[in-house]
Amino acid sequence: MTRRTLLGGAAALAAARFRLHAEPTLEPARQLEQILGRIRPPEFPNRAFEITRYGARDGGQIKATEAIGKAIQACSAAGGGRVVIPAGVFLTGAIHLASNVNLHLEDGATLRFSQDPQDYLPVVFTRFESTECMNYSPFIYAFEQTNIAVTGSGTLDGGADADHWWPWKKNAVRGPQPASSDNRALLDQGEKDVPVSQRVYGEGSTLRPNFVQPYRSANVLIEGVAIRNSPMWELNPVLCRNVTVRNVKISSHGPNNDGCDPECSTDVLIEGCEFDTGDDCIAIKSGRNRDGRRVNALCENIVVRNCRMKDGHGGVSIGSEVSGGIRNVFMENNRMDSPHLDRALRVKTNSHRGGELESFYFRNNTVGEVAGGVIDIDFYYEEGPGGPFTPSVRNVVVENITSQRSRYALYLRGYDNAKISGVRVAHCVFNNVAQPDVIENVASLELVDDLRNGQPMAAK
Repeated sequence: MTRRTLLGGAAALAAARFRLHAEPTLEPARQLEQILGRIRPPEFPNRAFEITRYGARDGGQIKATEAIGKAIQACSAAGGGRVVIPAGVFLTGAIHLASNVNLHLEDGATLRFSQDPQDYLPVVFTRFESTECMNYSPFIYAFEQTNIAVTGSGTLDGGADADHWWPWKKNAVRGPQPASSDNRALLDQGEKDVPVSQRVYGEGSTLRPNFVQPYRSANVLIEGVAIRNSPMWELNPVLCRNVTVRNVKISSHGPNNDGCDPECSTDVLIEGCEFDTGDDCIAIKSGRNRDGRRVNALCENIVVRNCRMKDGHGGVSIGSEVSGGIRNVFMENNRMDSPHLDRALRVKTNSHRGGELESFYFRNNTVGEVAGGVIDIDFYYEEGPGGPFTPSVRNVVVENITSQRSRYALYLRGYDNAKISGVRVAHCVFNNVAQPDVIENVASLELVDDLRNGQPMAAK
């Protein structure tokens, strides 16, 4: 099947840089080795551009937006280096990264983002919950840049709370889930193929911006920083290639506060991170409904390893926006444990999202406690069945998992006309499971040397 990425306009010349890599059929170990071999964090010249040299002032009272912007442009023009945020508290609006720039937060540094929506205008080309639009700028944004980073031991504080950003979720209308009226309007525009240039939100709207969003960019590094109080999704690389997210600590419990959402991207490594979130810790996405099928870009070759997941809807989730397809996800040596973590591995889609989802490897992970299922594959998410785009899920390998407490070991629900296929569960131990497995419309399920509450498991 031929895949294309809709770039359009001035971006057409750059299309080749952002095409998703077509992975040949290989054994999983060899495939993982090749993926990791391609992922290389960017390197930067040894030049430092401290924002105080450009007028930034410590104290968190005077906005440093202009000073940070000047430092970024000077750094990029000089051929690259570090834009340094020194120890202290610096108030800022939107930050737009440029090629060859590492935004580096020193120990004791805090970037505190303004609570005024005006500081995230003019609108930029972005996505809201996987639908393209023109909206408030993400707090840290890069569009069609190469070799960019956000690093250091400092803190990114989004300033979202019960009075700022999060209440926009409560502007609800009737529908399958609570959502702002602007959200519903944007979904309608996506279904009707309204040109993205006409999907203009921003001032006066209630579509919350994401925190960090590199868009159509290559060679991206996010490392070391702490992130808190985000309006919604924290880290959201879209249509990116060669992305490393390493040793990041995220604690943000607002609505839709996903930790890291690689979307329509290829060759992504997420390692050594800690997630304590109000939604999925990690959610892998590829566009929503008709708009996702229009862009038609896979999310593939994703590696999640040595991470810690605390609170959240899912430790690693695939979806729910999966219309462009997702494949080759490796999840290894992670620790997932909280009574407020709903599921360990979650695949969520429905007959409106559709999507071809294949080759997920969930191996050598430790699950302390989850509230729901350890392994959850559900075609009944939100709209459920009855739509025209039945999903496909195949080749899901679960190996060497130990779980201490859960409601279900396996919760697998396909459709009569679209069965889940190729699920292999091997050498797993599921302790203190409260309810029997749910297995509906699964074409093939292989269980090998698995124990549930001390008893051998048997496929239904």
